[in-house]
Amino acid sequence: MIKKVALTNIHTGRKSVTLVDTGTDEKALVGSGKTQVETAEVSDVKGLDESIQRLTGKKNSMEDRVALFNGLAKCFDRNIPIIKSFHLQANRVKTPRYRGIIADVAHDLSQGEKISDAMEKKIDVFAPDIIALIRAGEESGRLPEIFRRLGNSQKKTSRILKKLKSGMIYPAVVTCLGIGVVITMSFTLVPAMSKLYTSLDSELPLATTVMMKFSEILLQQPWLVAVPVIGLGLLFKNWGKIARIPLMQTLFLKLPGISGLVRKSAAAVGFRTLALLMEANVRLTSALDITSQTSWHHHYKTFFDRVKGHILAGLTLPDAFLVESHWLGDDGRMICGLMETAAETGGGTELLNEIAEDYEDELDTAANQIDKLIEPITIVILGTLVGLLIYAIYAPVFSLGDALLRKK
Repeated sequence: MIKKVALTNIHTGRKSVTLVDTGTDEKALVGSGKTQVETAEVSDVKGLDESIQRLTGKKNSMEDRVALFNGLAKCFDRNIPIIKSFHLQANRVKTPRYRGIIADVAHDLSQGEKISDAMEKKIDVFAPDIIALIRAGEESGRLPEIFRRLGNSQKKTSRILKKLKSGMIYPAVVTCLGIGVVITMSFTLVPAMSKLYTSLDSELPLATTVMMKFSEILLQQPWLVAVPVIGLGLLFKNWGKIARIPLMQTLFLKLPGISGLVRKSAAAVGFRTLALLMEANVRLTSALDITSQTSWHHHYKTFFDRVKGHILAGLTLPDAFLVESHWLGDDGRMICGLMETAAETGGGTELLNEIAEDYEDELDTAANQIDKLIEPITIVILGTLVGLLIYAIYAPVFSLGDALLRKK
């Protein structure tokens, strides 16, 4: 249920309205960030207003998640009580969903629940790998570092997504215009050409024939125009779920140019988590188990699970890494060599952090070049589309004289 909280400053009389997605008025007050110098009036948002708000509002705001994690890390660093730390984040987030999450989690914490258990109830917002990391922080006593790392990771992801979105604006606009031209011609020019050449009994180029068939389909079933739009919308909306499907993850590892980024991203998360847990003196098998849970790619989940199995069977960590190095791709032998060096020098956590930092630097470099990579791909796609259109339209025009002479 969405609550509307009207806050009034008792000194200035200035009013502000805040929406909180929660179940009770008491939680709504917490989620609104009400201070001691404000009065509040809570009311329910019902019916059509609530439906519109839920349809148009952000349900999983990356910016709010970054603000929440970074804010909690700063509060924990300064030994501020946990419940108050959550209360302080209410004015940092902007969406009703996250204000409600802060209120609900703070209420559960007041009932004696752990942070991980309270946040796990919001599984649609906090993925299992995030919950596993928070549990690791609770077990190791390093929650501030965990939340800081989560905030930085989400910030990097947000930056990459923003670059992708900004880089896709120009190609998206041009592509939409191109598709619009094709659809317009399919309803106007192509049917006229089809009638003319049918009457002349003339053979058409393949590209023109394809356009004519496409035109016939659109004329008979014009609602099909909405299919690609709806399909793309569903694809972007559910991309997070799609990317977690093991079959899709395996496919990403076979795509040139993308496979390296996927491996480096998954490896950076895994090795950084393992190093963090080992530094906190968490038992090695438990650390490997938690690392497996936090790995978002199923290859790395399998890798850490199998390494744990070899450790339980009596192998050393470098030997276990070597046995399962094929899961790590082309860098597997290099990583195993570093683990052997770590075993001799006693610097396992330092080398794991070093690998993670190297991979993160490479990912940052790739993120800065995303827009440069998109431009040539867009030019090739648009050039191909324009070339096919020109050929499909003008090739029959140029042969129109021959068709008329044959008809005579």
